[in-house]
Amino acid sequence: MENFPLINMEKLNGDERRATMDKIKDACESWGFFELVNHGISHELLDTVERMTKEHYKKCMEQRFKEMVTAKALDDVKTEVNNVDWESTFFLRHLPSSNISEIPDLDDEYREVMRDFASKLEKLAEELLDLLCENLGLEKGYLKKALYGSKGPNFGTKVSNYPPCPTPDLIKGLRAHTDAGGIILLFQDDKVSGLQLLKDGEWIDVPPMRHSIVINLGDQIEVITNGRYKSVMHRVIAQTNGTRMSIASFYNPGNDAVIYPAEKLVKEESKDERIYPKFVFDDYMKLYAGLKFQGKEPRFEAMKAAKA
Repeated sequence: MENFPLINMEKLNGDERRATMDKIKDACESWGFFELVNHGISHELLDTVERMTKEHYKKCMEQRFKEMVTAKALDDVKTEVNNVDWESTFFLRHLPSSNISEIPDLDDEYREVMRDFASKLEKLAEELLDLLCENLGLEKGYLKKALYGSKGPNFGTKVSNYPPCPTPDLIKGLRAHTDAGGIILLFQDDKVSGLQLLKDGEWIDVPPMRHSIVINLGDQIEVITNGRYKSVMHRVIAQTNGTRMSIASFYNPGNDAVIYPAEKLVKEESKDERIYPKFVFDDYMKLYAGLKFQGKEPRFEAMKAAKA
């Protein structure tokens, strides 16, 4: 199996820019995922985010998770469980407005660290969107504008921990799905693995790497690029040992953003028979809420039918 794509962003500033852009292009076309190093977010900040997230889980989340497992009798299942995930999560909203001050049990220092982390991830997301534009032959800023809506993008962070699981063959950490939105930036545990993506019919491990940021593309990027770039099914396999930290930040369209393939990427002969629908992002999310753990194709077809 070919190696998981690793992109060194420092190489965008020198003689290897073209080769690095080609690696990003290939990753977007063939994988829907890639891993970034030298991405501009300091190792010190990443270490602080990791330490505080793990401390918060131990202090505030671990006991609640154990109580949930007991209440649902998940620690003694005998058959495969398909309606629940083996994960402990909370969600931080950053844009268009922040809810960080409203989340209970967060230390003030942790709130400030996560605000700082989010602002740097937002900047990185927009930098990546422009790199995608360059590779696609779209004008700079096209993807950001396409996702913007009237009030700017939706940007939020899902903070997850995947505790040790006694029956990982029967319960997934997170069931297989594609992400609904735009571009996703993941800071994950560098010691405990579990994230996998589906490529050519095989589940491939996304390698844990210290201080890296894993990028994957959501359904909306697939639509806007007219299928040149694909969102990819992925899942989390629960582990018997170790708690895996996952901090996934989602740079998504604004609720009222109208999503459709970029005209420049639609071939003249196919303009009357478009593969992808035109829709309002919020309508897609209402559909996604009930169909997240199914394939994306029925969602696209349902949006087409709704427009018709």
